[in-house]
Amino acid sequence: MVGSIAALGAGLAVIGAGIGIGQIGGKAMEGISRQPEAASKIQTAMIIAAALVEGVALFGVIVALLGNH
Repeated sequence: MVGSIAALGAGLAVIGAGIGIGQIGGKAMEGISRQPEAASKIQTAMIIAAALVEGVALFGVIVALLGNH
């Protein structure tokens, strides 16, 4: 039972990260299409934001898997 709860928590963290990174990428592409001259700044901000989301997701997975022991 405890393992399934941990797996559910880890899965929710990964799903949330996937949705977040999808939103970041989509909005970045929309911004680049509106202002192509700002593409490098938008890409830099997108990469930083995606890295932060990945970090939070990894933290969530670790907490979900280790928090039940």
